[in-house]
Amino acid sequence: MSKLQTLTIAVALTFGVFIALACQTGLVNSEETLKSSKTEKVEPTPEKVKNTENITIAAGGDMMMGSPFPNASRMPPNDGKDLLKPVAPIFQKADIGFGNLEGPLADGGVSPKCGRGRPNCFAFRMPTRYANYLKEAGFDIMSVANNHAGDFGARGRITTRQTLDRLGIKHAGSDKGRYSTAYLDVKGKKVAFVAFATNSISLNVNNLAEARRAVRQADQKADIVVVSFHGGAEGLKAIRTPKRTEIFFGERRGNLPLFSKAVVDAGADLVLGHGPHVLRGMEVYKDRLIAYSLGNFATYGWFNLRGPKGESLVLEVEIDSEGKFVKGKIHPFVLKARGILTPDKTNSAINTIRRLSLLDFPKTAPKVDADGIITPQ
Repeated sequence: MSKLQTLTIAVALTFGVFIALACQTGLVNSEETLKSSKTEKVEPTPEKVKNTENITIAAGGDMMMGSPFPNASRMPPNDGKDLLKPVAPIFQKADIGFGNLEGPLADGGVSPKCGRGRPNCFAFRMPTRYANYLKEAGFDIMSVANNHAGDFGARGRITTRQTLDRLGIKHAGSDKGRYSTAYLDVKGKKVAFVAFATNSISLNVNNLAEARRAVRQADQKADIVVVSFHGGAEGLKAIRTPKRTEIFFGERRGNLPLFSKAVVDAGADLVLGHGPHVLRGMEVYKDRLIAYSLGNFATYGWFNLRGPKGESLVLEVEIDSEGKFVKGKIHPFVLKARGILTPDKTNSAINTIRRLSLLDFPKTAPKVDADGIITPQ
């Protein structure tokens, strides 16, 4: 074999060894890479932690802060600026402040209900500037489903919505469709308010099928559902809560125990009633609190406030993240003169709520202590 042939074979062998070693190294590196990829830990995406804090709601009853219609002779002193000051700290502290706005916010117009002042006909309209007092006092949501919300017709309903919208105050019950339900975001939870009355404009307490449907729809969108209703007979003879349909001036005002349990069954977590202009009892049903009437609250000038009609309160309710009633507190007030909210040192409202709750709901009444603390039995 020649030297040239020998050199060629040697070069070929060297190149082959080099290629083999390179492939082997690549194979090892590939195996190490594969092994590394197999053993590498993939960190899971952390789940969003739900806020489980309790939610507090401060609620007042019927509010008509002063009406210049049919005349301005009964408007509150200092243009109403002081009406809500005694209760403002309670509402400002709560997560949600609620009340029933008993009449439209409107600065003019003629009432289709009473014309220009028909005798023995009551129509109210509060000056739109009075809505600022609601905002300053800590109100977040108002029910506008009641028998005086339409006193100045469709225009009055529109100006009410516009005024509250401008101030960022939610409203529920202006009709049975688009404006029946309002939603608030509180502590990472969506809270729905569904408002009912006894008229043909709002959702009606007498239509249980409609009520269930509205609450179920709200429950699908919200974590917590609060139902507000304006119903029941009115006055001193209406302090008890009957388990039948109430009739007042020929109008069906609802079987309120039946209605309240129906909406709780459909998904409501708290039921707040108003309309009788007196306080009524409370009960707990399926771990949910039902307050059948919060009575008169900030009502000035045009209401008879003698005796039980002058008993007032702020109801503070604490519910857990699932909507169950945890505890509550009755802050007692009395309406003096033409409607000045005054702290009541006699605790009259506390005593009335305790007495009526035990009378009307002996098996389901909550426990009401002498200092107004409410707890499930």
